[in-house]
Amino acid sequence: MQKSVVVLVGRPNVGKSTLFNRLVGQRLAIVDDVPGTTRDRLVAEGDWAGHDFFVVDTGGIDPSKQHSQNPLSIGSADFIQDIREQAEIAMEEANVILLVTDALDGVTQADREVVDILRKRRKLGEQKMPPILLVVNKADSPNARLNAMDFYSLGLGEPYPISAIHGTGTGDLLDAVVELFPTRVEDEEEDDSIKVAIVGKPNAGKSSLLNKITGQPRSIVSNIPGTTRDAIDSKMIFDGNEFTLIDTAGIRKRGSVIPGVEKYSVLRAMQAIERCDVAVLVIDAVSGITAQDTHIAGYINEAWKSVMVVINKWDLIEKDQDTAAAFEKNLRRELNFLPYVPVIFISAATGQRVHQVLPLVYEIQQERLRKISTAQLNKVLVNAQDKHQSPSGTGKPFRIYYGTQVNTAPPTFLLYCNDPSLSHFTYSRFLENQIREVFPFKGTPIKLILKKRERRE
Repeated sequence: MQKSVVVLVGRPNVGKSTLFNRLVGQRLAIVDDVPGTTRDRLVAEGDWAGHDFFVVDTGGIDPSKQHSQNPLSIGSADFIQDIREQAEIAMEEANVILLVTDALDGVTQADREVVDILRKRRKLGEQKMPPILLVVNKADSPNARLNAMDFYSLGLGEPYPISAIHGTGTGDLLDAVVELFPTRVEDEEEDDSIKVAIVGKPNAGKSSLLNKITGQPRSIVSNIPGTTRDAIDSKMIFDGNEFTLIDTAGIRKRGSVIPGVEKYSVLRAMQAIERCDVAVLVIDAVSGITAQDTHIAGYINEAWKSVMVVINKWDLIEKDQDTAAAFEKNLRRELNFLPYVPVIFISAATGQRVHQVLPLVYEIQQERLRKISTAQLNKVLVNAQDKHQSPSGTGKPFRIYYGTQVNTAPPTFLLYCNDPSLSHFTYSRFLENQIREVFPFKGTPIKLILKKRERRE
């Protein structure tokens, strides 16, 4: 089931970015005392009480007119309309909306106008508006928490007084949030198809690749970045195997995203990666490997998904016998955290080597599902330890007694040892490389879990 989405909205400078950081456990959003600092929406994953979800931070909804002499968002007068649109777009896919206010300021006219914006959104269209929880931030003192009761006047029900910066009250808030998530549907029709997310920065050629693979224009092809705004699923049979191809909107680097609808593509792409088996990362050969490409690859890596890299528009590159090798060498340097990723050079426009994409996806999926025997694994582990012992700063040697594969998709190995704390992360990397020498697991991450073997009495 797709992860739920929690969206933070509110006027500028009420602490949405601080709350965002608190909910996702990282300092991803820029926090500044100047209203309007968060002009670009951020998306990250959070978890609470066994629920995983996406958190979306928005720029403040500013009810002031764009050309107002006294805009509420200081320094962001030119962005007021864009910020408002961002929040409205995010609300369309939210499962829960958190309206964030400021206990120190009390109920302001701006808060009332923001509530009016939400109520107007609730009346628009037939789609049910997600529930709204009223969050009163900066309630760090007893008096501030008492003042939070004044927010009942907004007509949104019980306010949740919190301190985003200190974490006070956020547990109660999250309890209320997860209770509002959609009920998991366990009896959904089982889909055994290989799910493939086609991802990449805008205008890399993702839709063109999809159309060439499927043989028909199922996705709009345009040279305007961000044309494909929603994820589009295309099912097809190839060589007797069923594939679900997910075309996603291009992901742009924060700060260079076109305001409005395209910003939502980041969340959509993350959702597509989340539900895929194999991600096809499309890179534009003309522009080369960019920071956006490594950013997307990072999303894939963090989600433990299998991956292949497709270098598109290869027909537009002037080449000699060393061009492809030099390009791949640079790519592997930039994506050094994905040493196992296979690379192919294609042209979606001409069809050059496009026929290789799905067979490689299928091969990668088989590697993702591969199960190796305990005997095979332990033979590799014994040989690895004979080659190289783990360094230990304590003088006590790190030893692996035995291992077993406990899962697939991705392949996961439980290694019983004397003390996990004695193992350096570089030794885990060494063990992974030793496993891959025998079992390559092409395009697929593998997990190594170290567990202390309890002494038998």
